[in-house]
Amino acid sequence: MSSDLTGPGGCVGRYLELGLALGRHVDGLVDSYYGPAALSARVTAEPMRPPRQLAQQARRLLADLEAGSPLDDFGGDDPARRAWLRAQVRGLLTTCRRLAGDEVSYLDEVEQCYGVRPGAVPEEVIDSAHRRLQEVLPGDGPLPDRLIAWRESQAVAPGLLPSAISSLAEDFRERTAGLFGLPEGEHIDFQLVSDRPWSGFNTYLGGLCSRVDISTDLPVLSISLAHLVAHEAYPGHHTEHARKEAGLVRERRRLEETIFLVGTPQCLMAEGLADLGLEVIVGRRPEQVVAEHLRPLGIRYDAEVVAGVSEASEALSGVRANAALRLHAEGADPDSVVDDLARWAILPRARAAKGVEFLMHPTWRAYIFCYTEGLRLCRQFFSGQPSSFERLITEQLTPADIGA
Repeated sequence: MSSDLTGPGGCVGRYLELGLALGRHVDGLVDSYYGPAALSARVTAEPMRPPRQLAQQARRLLADLEAGSPLDDFGGDDPARRAWLRAQVRGLLTTCRRLAGDEVSYLDEVEQCYGVRPGAVPEEVIDSAHRRLQEVLPGDGPLPDRLIAWRESQAVAPGLLPSAISSLAEDFRERTAGLFGLPEGEHIDFQLVSDRPWSGFNTYLGGLCSRVDISTDLPVLSISLAHLVAHEAYPGHHTEHARKEAGLVRERRRLEETIFLVGTPQCLMAEGLADLGLEVIVGRRPEQVVAEHLRPLGIRYDAEVVAGVSEASEALSGVRANAALRLHAEGADPDSVVDDLARWAILPRARAAKGVEFLMHPTWRAYIFCYTEGLRLCRQFFSGQPSSFERLITEQLTPADIGA
């Protein structure tokens, strides 16, 4: 952050302190922080505060936000900013309560953390997607065998990944800059990693810079690579962070944006707009553009089949949400959920097991709804208007603001 920005007082300072203190209890809860270094150093040096104490702090902060206490020392206040902070603190309070041993139902946890109350995707919707896949996939035989074989045939050789990622990122950066603008000096470093529960991850470092890690635990598929780059980089996570650092932090001194916290509505908005990103900059059917990047590198990419499969498969993303509900709301056995996920999402068991590993992780157990509900809400808000997407990457909006 800029050297002229000192640590805030008021509710914003307490919010940053609460998030940093809670992050010491939950690995990965503080996704990124580039705020006042002295505050982070102080919180790290002090004894860990018990979750019950942190819950009390969160309740007092919520009450003061409701009562109109000053947000910071800079005099910046408006109802939308205050409402955004309240939603964030409610999410943190829920995590504090769970850590303290309070009974919080899974549906309440999702709603209080992420601002939406989820429901299961009906089986008839999934069945319809399966029927459509039968029509668009090449070959004969049972659908699972055909789809799994086709998907896995689209694996990218690890040695080709850096070139493919670079080509896509350069194009998507130009498109994003043309549509929305990018702050001067923004930068991303991509790296391949292993032993992670996710496929890709953006770590925002501050100073308009990100590191994007792409997991190679399972083969990276050409059919998902463009979406992965758009989601993590342009116009997704990196773009949102950089635009908000430039506009909200540096220009308007909203230091609450210097921390990104899992378990808050901030995440649902971020994942929703990132999942929408490729559609925004390339269109609903980006396959021909993607093929122009991958085929010259010798990467197999069946653009026509990808288009049909992608359209039919969107409903299958809800199968992961159903799996989360079975695990945490119904208490189903994880092995049986792996079997169900493999069946309904038509995945090899190894990929289904990886998906359940993510859903079982204590930090990410409710996070799947950031994707399913976030995309639904952000697409509805976007409605084909670039100006609406620009609001998503530059303003402090909550799920309630965009139609939850």
